[in-house]
Amino acid sequence: MVLGPRPPELEALLKRRHALGQDLYDELWAGDYHMVPVPHPSHGYFEHQVKGLLYPVVQRAGLFGSSPFNLGTQDDYRVPDGGIHRVQPSTTFVPTAAVVIEVMSPDDETWAKIDFYASRSVDELLLVDSLKHSLTWLVLEGGHYTERDSSRLLDVSSADLAGQIDWPAVS
Repeated sequence: MVLGPRPPELEALLKRRHALGQDLYDELWAGDYHMVPVPHPSHGYFEHQVKGLLYPVVQRAGLFGSSPFNLGTQDDYRVPDGGIHRVQPSTTFVPTAAVVIEVMSPDDETWAKIDFYASRSVDELLLVDSLKHSLTWLVLEGGHYTERDSSRLLDVSSADLAGQIDWPAVS
């Protein structure tokens, strides 16, 4: 966090990151800039598997899947690893989603985003924990998330989905 105006060196760094495409996962949390590196390739491996497994389910439900996107407004947004939407997003900043997909990595801020997702009325969260080899469905109820065994929007349980993932052998 930088208090006061951003120093020219920081502005130059942010411009360079943008020019190189390194800012795709950066987020703005109510004015606080979070510089997020592109995740480890194993993160993408699980993201790819989960989205592939969900694709036919999402299609049957008449919903639309997406890759990472800006959830929120230009001044306050998060970038989840994926989303499932009731309508195909057509704006840079998407106000809400039916489901947000987060693949958790060491030192990421997934748990710190939960209240933000609730404030944006995201119906469900699918959390993928590659270290624990587990999936967690959280369903929005009364403004807060409750863990459930399955999705209310999709005909899939976390156990069934987790059973189809090619988890790496633990050494």
